[in-house]
Amino acid sequence: MAKLPPDDRLIELFLDMIAAERGAGENTLTAYRRDLADFSDTLARTRRTVAGAGTDDIRGYLHSLSKRGFATASVARRLSAIRQLYRFLYAEGLRGEDPAAIIEGPRRGRTLPKVLGVKDVDRLLASARKAVAAGRSAGERLRAARLNALLELVYATGLRVSELVSLPASAAERSARMLVVRGKGGKERLVPLNDAAKIAMRDYRTLLADSGRGADGKPAKIATSKWLFPSFGDSGHLTRQHFARELKTLAGAARLRAEQVSPHVLRHAFASHLLHNGADLRIVQTLLGHADISTTQIYTHVLEARLKSLVRDLHPLAET
Repeated sequence: MAKLPPDDRLIELFLDMIAAERGAGENTLTAYRRDLADFSDTLARTRRTVAGAGTDDIRGYLHSLSKRGFATASVARRLSAIRQLYRFLYAEGLRGEDPAAIIEGPRRGRTLPKVLGVKDVDRLLASARKAVAAGRSAGERLRAARLNALLELVYATGLRVSELVSLPASAAERSARMLVVRGKGGKERLVPLNDAAKIAMRDYRTLLADSGRGADGKPAKIATSKWLFPSFGDSGHLTRQHFARELKTLAGAARLRAEQVSPHVLRHAFASHLLHNGADLRIVQTLLGHADISTTQIYTHVLEARLKSLVRDLHPLAET
């Protein structure tokens, strides 16, 4: 029998597969590499290897994570990576059995996403629009208009914050009715734009163009950037962290708790409010860019509440 490659080689073969076949991004690959390297290092302390480890070795590793203070969700994530690795090794004939197949993961409580109510989102939007009108200088008005455009866009489309801040300038074209979004793994999806988001983008881009003109009347570099939300940073566009900070400040102006509000919470609000108003779960899955419907099913509590109210209000035998 041919000698099996060492652990690091097996892990790299697995990572090559998920990059090529699943379109895994760099952040995903880094997380898998880190988790599996820790698994391999822990096995090595007892003179075991990924290639030769058994079910008891994997259980021992998971137990060691708990003793090291890992949260249940983190242990579950490590087990998921290990399962996928061994499933790959078995499928490729690099192992004769799958030692992780019968291991049950730790029980996790159901964590519901933080969601803002419609009235809270309305207060945020109203505060953002008010800030644009109240700007004393061109710079203040531009920053307020940018935040207003970001807020209108994320609530209208449910984009991930990384997708939002890296939108191209072409997204603000007057004739655009849909956004072409490049999501995780380089996968593209279409997301419709509403009028409020289009108007907010248009007003922001007008202020950006006006502020970017130099003494010679020619647009400055940032005003002609390929990004919708350009900046002078290394990426060339606004960072996720900067948007999150501005959103916290806006939350205070809207008399909301800062910890209540984040770009991700607004993405959740987009999905929850759609479902509450009758949208199909599969449609929401497509709009959010979820590869698996199970990810979208964290919102089923919204559907359950809506179905109960429908039965209560519409069923002929419901109690009155």
